[in-house]
Amino acid sequence: MTQEHGTTTTPFALTTHAADHPKVFEAAFNSGDPALVATVYEDTATFVPTPGTAVTGPELHAATADFLALGLPISVHLRHCYTAGDLALLIADWTITGTTPTGAPIHLTGTATDVARRGPDGLWRYAIDNPFGTATPDN
Repeated sequence: MTQEHGTTTTPFALTTHAADHPKVFEAAFNSGDPALVATVYEDTATFVPTPGTAVTGPELHAATADFLALGLPISVHLRHCYTAGDLALLIADWTITGTTPTGAPIHLTGTATDVARRGPDGLWRYAIDNPFGTATPDN
């Protein structure tokens, strides 16, 4: 798939290899296009935008749009990929660093514990995206 962005064209495709899915997510995120980011998730996926808060459906898309609104790229590095049939546990380190559109410096980082599932089309998508891994909610 090729995605148009203003005057540039970004090649983008989902993957048939679970270990490549975090880089697929990185490419989708760095496109800045919420619709493209949505393609890396199953329709019924769960996203954990803050520790202790899980969202699905429209709330998932709104939460990813909030991260995209930072206007900064994400860097993702896979630590581990464990597969069992059509399921994969992906452990990945990620970083978003820079200056937001409002001029505020930001440095977000985490170790994600994600679950991806291979669909009937053979392509991997997130079933659960938990970017802050084992972090617990602030009390």
